[in-house]
Amino acid sequence: MQKQHTGELSLLAFTFFEGWFPVITLLILQYIQPVYSYLLTICFASLTFLSVLIIQGKLRQLIQFSAYRPLILSATLMSLAFVFIYTGLTYTSAGNMSILIFLQFFFSFLYFNVIGKELFSRKHLLGAFIMAFGAIIILFPENWSFNKGDLLIVLASAIAPIANYYQKQARQQVSSSTVLTFRSFFAIPILYLLAVNLEIAPQWQELEKVWLYIAMCGILLMGLSKILWLEGIHRISITKASAMMALIPVFTLLFSWLLFDTIPDTRQLLAIVPVIYGGFLLTRAV
Repeated sequence: MQKQHTGELSLLAFTFFEGWFPVITLLILQYIQPVYSYLLTICFASLTFLSVLIIQGKLRQLIQFSAYRPLILSATLMSLAFVFIYTGLTYTSAGNMSILIFLQFFFSFLYFNVIGKELFSRKHLLGAFIMAFGAIIILFPENWSFNKGDLLIVLASAIAPIANYYQKQARQQVSSSTVLTFRSFFAIPILYLLAVNLEIAPQWQELEKVWLYIAMCGILLMGLSKILWLEGIHRISITKASAMMALIPVFTLLFSWLLFDTIPDTRQLLAIVPVIYGGFLLTRAV
């Protein structure tokens, strides 16, 4: 019970930090292109993870080769998901992103229960359909036209549960800080190659305007919050952890209102209800 309680507290703190993520990232994306934004942010995050790893005295875990398969798979998939998120945010709102990313819970149910043949009830199936309906409200906002930013966020949501599955496997062999240190340093050269070939490098004047946001995003939102997430899913199921993420869009809509004076529109309020309620049904006992 103590283990589960610690996991739930870790995830509660994680949801608070994650609520800020799309809001702060949008500020950065006003000046710096998506892959460069993610690259610079992950550089700060990697230093955070490495510092924690050194303080914990677990640096040798980076050469625990038995964990390399889940480490490489989780690093590759999570990096791809974040590239989709950063690119998607250039075309959609923080509120939309926070609601749609919660669909990773729907995909968790699809992968691990439906395809994975784990037991589920009519209640679970109803919850999945309700969540899908909420996503449709966001995906087809006007004249049934697709917003490519929203679609990229949905793709990230589809990738995230698989990445979390491999992260959980890796966490059984090494610490959270080891998983995240490996993931970030593995991603940096790949992101650099993508950035220099696909985007225009930011100028110093642009970096001056957002370096504080980049540092904040890297250290707290991509750093500390990810440690909290891995500590959480190490103690409770991915399904339950995903359900707790229902708080993230609530926090994001609140923070967007406080920072940008952006009042949630009717479409977002209509979408958030079925998405969260569907997630609630999917966590009920069979």
